[in-house]
Amino acid sequence: MTDKVWFITGAGGGLGHLLARDALRAGAKVVATSRGIEGLAERLSAPEGRLLVLPLDVTDAGAALAAHDAAIKTFGRIDVLVNNAGRAQLGWFETISDDDMRQQFEVNLFGAMSVARAVLPTMRRQRSGLLVTISSVNGLVSNPGGSVYSSSKFALEGWMEGLAEEIAPLGIRSLVVNPGMMRTNFLDPSRARQGNVEIADYAEAVAGFRAFITQANGAQQNDPEALSALIVAEASSAEPARRLLFGRDAHDWARAKCQQLAAEIDASRARA
Repeated sequence: MTDKVWFITGAGGGLGHLLARDALRAGAKVVATSRGIEGLAERLSAPEGRLLVLPLDVTDAGAALAAHDAAIKTFGRIDVLVNNAGRAQLGWFETISDDDMRQQFEVNLFGAMSVARAVLPTMRRQRSGLLVTISSVNGLVSNPGGSVYSSSKFALEGWMEGLAEEIAPLGIRSLVVNPGMMRTNFLDPSRARQGNVEIADYAEAVAGFRAFITQANGAQQNDPEALSALIVAEASSAEPARRLLFGRDAHDWARAKCQQLAAEIDASRARA
């Protein structure tokens, strides 16, 4: 891990901040990016010469290129890219405005693509690197109230599944992370958005979902500290996993989805 250079988006809080902290503790150099960076360098408290803090809105492709260039100017290389920045647009599909729906994709999908597009040429020149994509179990399974959020994560998964095969011959590895519900600030009202179109047919279900989110916020079963440590360990491995599911809920939901899909395949074959 010593002297590897990490480039992390969404490092201002939550899992991204923990990854920046833990990578630094493991001896790496870190480029910590976030939309807001006030106080971030002080909170990470890195040894001199090991931390570069940069402002980055991942929806700005030009800013992603500028952040990459600053990272290369400072450290000379990028070994691990963590596409972590994300947005939670929750609620029933018809209650979510078109602008909010598109913004969900701008951050979760196109933002990750822009950052990868900025960094991958450097990894290709190096003939080495690891692209870590923070997805979600909701990139594999969708539920009521998460249709728009999940759709952005499903798209992220499809992009990475193909991209991983494209970059593997060039020595660049891919790790997709599918956490279950994590005790971060992701569900805080200031971060997780709800649909704002009132539709009577959905009113009761929406009210129940909002109550669930309020109750779950801060009480999620999965520990982000443990996930951060696991990702850092995988990144230092000679053979990192290609996918990492984290949390009993993630494993249970993903297994149930696989069983459901297998049953539907068998049923379809019987009809053909």
